[in-house]
Amino acid sequence: MEEIVVGVDGSKASRAALAWALEQARLTGSPIRAVYAYSQPPRQLHEAGPARSSEEVRREAEASLAEVVAEEAGGQPITAEVVHVRQGNAARALCDAAKHAALLVVGSRGLGGFTGLLVGSVSQQCVQYAPCPVVVVRAEPDEAL
Repeated sequence: MEEIVVGVDGSKASRAALAWALEQARLTGSPIRAVYAYSQPPRQLHEAGPARSSEEVRREAEASLAEVVAEEAGGQPITAEVVHVRQGNAARALCDAAKHAALLVVGSRGLGGFTGLLVGSVSQQCVQYAPCPVVVVRAEPDEAL
């Protein structure tokens, strides 16, 4: 069965996308893969304390992502949960991860960019270049108004 890939960056819209993807996976029995991609290490992972290796930062980001997935799953069983953290362009990483996926799910807006836009650059690029159908989920219907 083809998996559902979901982009998660911690934003409200990405959490809404994760919740939507988890429900779709439950309904279809599809495995889910949560992907977090970053060009720079997440700020909270490199601000405090001594400098850490990129491998340590990656492991901490994976643990944080797994925690977000578990929170959104709310104790419901998850089919073949796989968590991936990748450094690099987020849209490219998500499209690469979705090469053999049934569906790519992304939030309408992430943590960066311009707050007035209805759709962020990553979700727009995913819609244009993903090798599979893409679902764009908004956190709240009026968040951009």
